[in-house]
Amino acid sequence: MNIDTKFDFRTDAGGYDPDAYSPTLKKYHRLLWSKAVPAGGELVLDKKLNSTSPIRGFVFSSDSIIHSFSGWKRYQHIIREIPPEDIESFVYLSYTIGGMLIFPRNRVNGLHTINQARGVDPLICDRFDLTLECIRKYYLDEDSPLFECLCRYRSFFDLFVDFKGYVDFFLLQDMVSKDYSKVQFFHPFEEFIENPLP
Repeated sequence: MNIDTKFDFRTDAGGYDPDAYSPTLKKYHRLLWSKAVPAGGELVLDKKLNSTSPIRGFVFSSDSIIHSFSGWKRYQHIIREIPPEDIESFVYLSYTIGGMLIFPRNRVNGLHTINQARGVDPLICDRFDLTLECIRKYYLDEDSPLFECLCRYRSFFDLFVDFKGYVDFFLLQDMVSKDYSKVQFFHPFEEFIENPLP
């Protein structure tokens, strides 16, 4: 089956959150991520995005990795200046498969999942480039705003062995340097020391 990279997952979600309700999105996730992992074995996802034999025990959810900030009140003075069709064309991209990824959704010890932590941490503000930098640092055993959260999902990250394995598995090569040593940031970045909002 082919994957339509222009398909808008809002169109089959019944007016609800596509991450949870789009059957096409779940199908695409199964097609893309049901494959061999660098640590050995194969990740196979069922219709609910749970991993089945031979690698069991992982429960995933979909998440958009593109944030428009268009609904944020603090940006309305800027948003008003942008033509609505330009905003919609950008938001549309966030609801295509190129703007989606999966993360484990099981809570560990009642604490935040990776999705939740990256959304509420004031040094990440739901930016995926900064999330990816935290994942890069995790594999180097370096501290970051998400380090403790990522450590709770060690068994997930172990599937990919290292940062290159993670990037290659999830097709994120465009977001890193050719040697995988640096993340290509969306905005200028000087470590995690200031508000990352654009």
